Amino acid sequence: MPAERGGRKRSRSPAADRLSATFAALADPTRRAILARLASGPTSVTDLAAPFAISLPGISKHLKVLERAGLVARGREAQWRPCQLRAGPLKDVADWVEHYRQFWEQRFDRLDDYLHELQGKEKKPSRKK
Repeated sequence: MPAERGGRKRSRSPAADRLSATFAALADPTRRAILARLASGPTSVTDLAAPFAISLPGISKHLKVLERAGLVARGREAQWRPCQLRAGPLKDVADWVEHYRQFWEQRFDRLDDYLHELQGKEKKPSRKK
């Protein structure tokens, strides 16, 4: 779907759309808790719902959001439909955040250098005649 900016339409790349879907899915604390649970292995919807004060249909709605973002896959083993974490989109988020972490580290390094320079100037004794 194109995004509007300044009256002009621009289309998003598929990677940007995937990243947006991942961030949208991660925005909800219940969905983050579901992912945390799935990090320890596949489980059923019933088991996922147990710690929440949410109905099974409510958990299913959260799972659908996570599935659309590619974070969860549901399988079928006889009568059991296990949910499983798919970490690929989380790697995309980590890569995106890493770029900005490096940016801020460089900024903090420059600030640190500047503060050391200021401290060096303060330590020099002033000459009075």
